[in-house]
Amino acid sequence: MQAPDPVRRLCVAALPAAALAGLSLPMGASAATASSKPAAPAVKTGGVQMVPIQTAKGTFRVWTKRVGPSTGHAPRIRLLLLHGGPGATHEYFEAFESFLPQAGIEFIYYDQLGSAYSDQPDDPSLVDLPRYVDEVEQVRRALGLGPKDFYLLGHSWGGLLAVEYALQHQQHLKGLVISNMVASIPEYNRYAHEVLMPAMDQGALKQILALEKEGRFEDPQYEELLMKHFYVQHVLRMPEDQWPEPVLRSFSRLNRKIYVPMQGPSEMGASGKLERWDRIADLPRIQVPTLAIGAQHDTMEPAQMQLIAKRVRRGRYLHCPNGAHMALYDDQATYMTGLIRFLKDVDAGRA
Repeated sequence: MQAPDPVRRLCVAALPAAALAGLSLPMGASAATASSKPAAPAVKTGGVQMVPIQTAKGTFRVWTKRVGPSTGHAPRIRLLLLHGGPGATHEYFEAFESFLPQAGIEFIYYDQLGSAYSDQPDDPSLVDLPRYVDEVEQVRRALGLGPKDFYLLGHSWGGLLAVEYALQHQQHLKGLVISNMVASIPEYNRYAHEVLMPAMDQGALKQILALEKEGRFEDPQYEELLMKHFYVQHVLRMPEDQWPEPVLRSFSRLNRKIYVPMQGPSEMGASGKLERWDRIADLPRIQVPTLAIGAQHDTMEPAQMQLIAKRVRRGRYLHCPNGAHMALYDDQATYMTGLIRFLKDVDAGRA
């Protein structure tokens, strides 16, 4: 989802490399000297870990952070979050902090390469779906996630990425959540043109399409029209001045150098590299327990999200009747209750 102005400015300072390395010896100290002293305690980082990612263009770092209950025991459920965009950030997932730790669930924030707290190489060749799938696998290995405890949740674009990851690496997964994403971009485009656009104020739609034809995607008028006639109906069903701060903060960092090549510049459908992506026929290959989350007012067709649950081998569907694309906020009780129930059921062997 494209973010409304002024919520689209990307400004991130990379952490210094020295802060990411392990403890180093004091200047002038030898290994022998250091080994004769008691081992220094590990530096606490609040759960933050920068993960090196190997690519064809070199090594980069992505930001992750563990959040979970302080029980003193290893968590049985570890949920890695894949944010949307492409090119948004983990920050809109902050609502999970009010629900998951209290349920004994650990979750892991993760900014994909090019997003906010992670490195942002300006190289179009890295904006590629197979490379992102490999990145998720590298993050999994670095964090020590595996089939006994590894759950993956992808929202929007992150849901697409989660489908691709599961099709290639499901042997490492214990459970999968595909949130507010269909399994076919052509179906997403069909729904937009056949259902959502005809239901819009036609005068406003005419203005939006005229601005798109002129390439005026950065025009404040374009953003105002989208907010009034599309976003508050199908993205987050709250008045603009009540949108949660984590959502605004996340979308303010949207990296359009990633978003536009993958999704395309228009909010009336996808036209980028993902335009022909379709995995409906491959869904039966996914055998791990899978929760598909849909919402009545989403930009994605609810029936297509329910289809995911029907086609995978061990699927469940959670419908948010009052929600839109950001159902984790505008139908929050339904979303969080259903998500926690699914995770607990998988852990207990009930899914």
